[in-house]
Amino acid sequence: MTVLTVISMLMALVPTDTVRVDNMAMALVEVPNANIRMGATEVTNAQYEAYDASHRRAFSKGDDDAVTMVSWNEARSFCVWLSQQTRRRFRLPTESEWERACRAGTTTAYNTGDIFPENQWKAQWNNRVKDTVQLRVAMFPPNAWGLYDMHGNVEEWCLDPWDEFRVTRGGSHNMEVRYLRSDARAAAMPDDRSVMRGFRVVEDIVASQSSEPFFAEPQPYIIAPADSLTPFFAHNHQPAVTYTDGGDLLAIWFSTDAEAGREMVVLQSRYHSGHWSHATLFFKVPERNMTGSALLTLSDGTLVHMGGVGDAGEWRDLALVRRFSLDGGRSWGSAVLVEPSHDVRHQVVAGPIVTRDGRLLLCCDAGPGGDDGTALHESTDSGTTWHDQGGTIRGIHAGIVELKDGTLMALGRGQAIDGRMPCSRSNDGGRLWHYSASPFPPIGSGQRLILKRLNEGPLMVCSFGEGGLFVALSYDEGQTWPVRKLLTDGKQRTLDGGAWTGTFTIDATHAEPAGYLACIQTPDNIIHLLSSRMHYRFNLKWIEN
Repeated sequence: MTVLTVISMLMALVPTDTVRVDNMAMALVEVPNANIRMGATEVTNAQYEAYDASHRRAFSKGDDDAVTMVSWNEARSFCVWLSQQTRRRFRLPTESEWERACRAGTTTAYNTGDIFPENQWKAQWNNRVKDTVQLRVAMFPPNAWGLYDMHGNVEEWCLDPWDEFRVTRGGSHNMEVRYLRSDARAAAMPDDRSVMRGFRVVEDIVASQSSEPFFAEPQPYIIAPADSLTPFFAHNHQPAVTYTDGGDLLAIWFSTDAEAGREMVVLQSRYHSGHWSHATLFFKVPERNMTGSALLTLSDGTLVHMGGVGDAGEWRDLALVRRFSLDGGRSWGSAVLVEPSHDVRHQVVAGPIVTRDGRLLLCCDAGPGGDDGTALHESTDSGTTWHDQGGTIRGIHAGIVELKDGTLMALGRGQAIDGRMPCSRSNDGGRLWHYSASPFPPIGSGQRLILKRLNEGPLMVCSFGEGGLFVALSYDEGQTWPVRKLLTDGKQRTLDGGAWTGTFTIDATHAEPAGYLACIQTPDNIIHLLSSRMHYRFNLKWIEN
């Protein structure tokens, strides 16, 4: 009986889905009450080699054998690739998700009871010598939720760190049976490859709202810390946000009593399964002002954090700092001064972009004044080094997009032209800019705009005007903006916007009056917009409706 036959039988018994990429098919099983689907089997050689044809088969030879000799970094990259190919949200399972799925409702040592079946044990373990065994997936019956090989076959990488290592679960062939228990834990270095280790994927289940108008109840993303050790001040402001390959949103912002204060810290919160976590510390140089932060997720899943660090305790003169994370923001490498002079043109603005040719572009306020404009910094090596392009965008806190012809377009706050928000365009990568009036009203204190290209193609602006926060669309690369509507579903709500916004009421004709905006669109096409305290979720169809 082939694995495909077994999986076909499985699909008649438990809720399943199948993801296909070219000739690769992978069966997924919904894990009850967990908002995920998990691979019914471990990833096979054939499935992995649809991503990496150069993979060397060692020990595990057959197309339907569980893939081995794959590091944690490579397994994670496979999930990023699969997400990009399918526009769905794939990742490695967390350790708690893995154990829940393995147990399938049991509380015994194994999901088969307190004894592991003798015939399966003998197939998996042979006197602790790495003798060749059959690693074909789905040779033995699944657990109660339809998942195969949760005990043995190969150890499976999990998303979680364990100190500087990465967790593995499930045990492997050629191991004593006690290491196959549902609660048995191990770890390995993230670049370690072994014939005893493979992985399976999970897909985050999200409400697929892309084909129907979708607008969710606004909710706060700034949740006070759960402990008294995390510094948390009265003024929480200036968010940045990104999507991680773990399926979460990661939001950061500064918390302080005074915006020029040395007490300022950068805090973080994580959004998973519809809920934001309590705030925890994200970044702090002791007794230095930390104004300005940005987050960006690269195509390989690497997260880039850019921030400013003061020297005199205020936010005028900042050095530009960079950090990388390889595990979805759960841990970060050392902070590196990429533009070390404490000077103007370094106050980071959220919303960096990646151009079609792979350059990273980051806006930074060109000075502390409202009419100082915005500098543009460029990286050509995936964020390792940065340099100032030299030109100045009109207006501070600018948002930027790359147009289809390669032109850069930016909108900013202040420095109005003919009573309208200024628009800046550059044909040389940001060294020289040309200015004109946009069709949008100018914005002022306590307000920051969004300019973004949506996954579906249109350009989107989120900004403030009569009635409050609005969203607008352009289908012709910013020449016209035929769609504009307030960001409200018409229901009356009184909300606390925090920071400079305070308490406000939204209804059919009023939306949030002010706030610093940050935005990300996830692979399911949901637009996640953060203001100074609130989290809005909607989609293109809702804007157009």
